[in-house]
Amino acid sequence: MRNLLSSSLLSNNLKIKIYRNTILRVVLHGCETLSLTLREERRLRLFQNWELKRIFDPKRDEVAGEWKTQHHEELNDLYPSSNIARVIKSRRMRWPWHVARMGDRRGVYSVLVGKTEGKIPLG
Repeated sequence: MRNLLSSSLLSNNLKIKIYRNTILRVVLHGCETLSLTLREERRLRLFQNWELKRIFDPKRDEVAGEWKTQHHEELNDLYPSSNIARVIKSRRMRWPWHVARMGDRRGVYSVLVGKTEGKIPLG
């Protein structure tokens, strides 16, 4: 999978589709229940920038004739998506609504509301 994003045979649009539909889906799976620390947010931003640098190959500087890697601002101009930590936070804000619609017959709802009955076993 990683070789696909750095391949020069694929267009950037196809690489972005692969990134969004496979890699981001795996990374964001179950993110509604995660609590992010600042360290994890930073690591997710670094991961996102690293993948975007692989998609948008280094550009050749016409004046100096050297290969130049792109900075974060340039990557944000090429792929204007929201920060991956913001996506996780927005999904986390939607999660209680989904649990509230489940009704009181589900265990997740009782934990959300705080009405657990009986003794919870350890482990």
